[in-house]
Amino acid sequence: MSNGLILFKNARLIDPASDREERGGVLVRDGLIQAVGPQVTEASDAQAIDCGGQVLAPGLIDMRAFIGEPGGPYRETLKSAGEAAAAGGVTTVVSMPDTSPALDDPAVIDFIVRRARDTSIVNVRPAAALTKGLEGREMAEIGRLREAGAIAFTDGARSVTNAQVMRRALTYAGDFDALIIHHVEDPDLVGQGVMNEGEFASRLGLPGIPREAETVMLERDVRLVRLTGGRYHAAMISCADSAGIVRNAKDRGLPVTCGVSINHLALNENDIGDYRTFLKLSPPLRHEDDRQAMIEALADGTIDVIVSDHNPQDVENKRLPFAEAADGAVGLETLLSAALRLVHSGRLSLPRLLRAMSTRPAEILGLPAGRLAVGAPADLIVFDPDAPYVLDKRQLRSLSKNTPFDEARLEGQVSTTMVAGRVVFQRDTM
Repeated sequence: MSNGLILFKNARLIDPASDREERGGVLVRDGLIQAVGPQVTEASDAQAIDCGGQVLAPGLIDMRAFIGEPGGPYRETLKSAGEAAAAGGVTTVVSMPDTSPALDDPAVIDFIVRRARDTSIVNVRPAAALTKGLEGREMAEIGRLREAGAIAFTDGARSVTNAQVMRRALTYAGDFDALIIHHVEDPDLVGQGVMNEGEFASRLGLPGIPREAETVMLERDVRLVRLTGGRYHAAMISCADSAGIVRNAKDRGLPVTCGVSINHLALNENDIGDYRTFLKLSPPLRHEDDRQAMIEALADGTIDVIVSDHNPQDVENKRLPFAEAADGAVGLETLLSAALRLVHSGRLSLPRLLRAMSTRPAEILGLPAGRLAVGAPADLIVFDPDAPYVLDKRQLRSLSKNTPFDEARLEGQVSTTMVAGRVVFQRDTM
């Protein structure tokens, strides 16, 4: 559908930025929201989309997705990732720098920006490498990378173990108001571990990863933030102790935010069952008590955002013994459906959930999206939160099919996705 005058009518409007929920419509012109509210019912010369009472909300913003380009297009391309994202209601994706070559050079960042513009139907904002070659030894050129289009700085799935390097990065990033995103997992404490340390790992005969691998790194980082004043975002936390560390940092007024993977909100270590490698993740799935703590921390605002942690892996890397299989699961297309379990169970309100998936990521990244307001970008989704379906991984738009939710009963399907005023996805049943 062309980028012109489009009217969404008969919608259940939810604006997570203002907690407003009402019946009405949205008028879009030239990629921006021109009018919104109960008074928006008709518009001459507009192409109308009748939402049929479904939810209309800002598009989701996913702050953590691994995409194969450059170097691994067999896992995922910018095009296929965009198609999966649109089908899942994600209108902006922050791509990680774990590519080949790594995104540690302005020319490579520029390539991703141009390639995404030409091939992806959603917004792709690259995060640049925090250190050269993702090796954790020498800080990347944050200023030049930011000028080239990097929205944040991270070493992706790797942790910067050298405290002096992290201190310098936080200090230098502060000069540019740049955001540091860090994977909080001490590789030395992880060791040979492949799942959460505890009774269940012992029963399976698998080496465990202690929670301290996460909390030790997170505690160190918070102290460095206090020392430098740099903006810091823990990419994903997964246990109750980590939530306590972030809560204390926020109480002290430190510029610290954090995310949680949808997998750690919807699943626990018991779901691994009989060595299901599609559930081998980093950080690992934790005990049910930790999952409950993550939900509570999300509800009280300690956790800021929910991410898909989309990490496509091919069959050769997953059809292996559990200890040898690669970490990661795809998640762009199932992010919203899996998250709606929290709404259906009464743990979160729908506006609160959407705030963690659209408004709050936009605020942290400095994007104008994530709100239903006049003048805001027309990155919008229409979805039925109660539409039931059984996930068939063969129907996923991602090139890789390593989903932890295969054959799961889910509720909530996206009907329409709009990016910058252009409808990029419409489900056939709409």
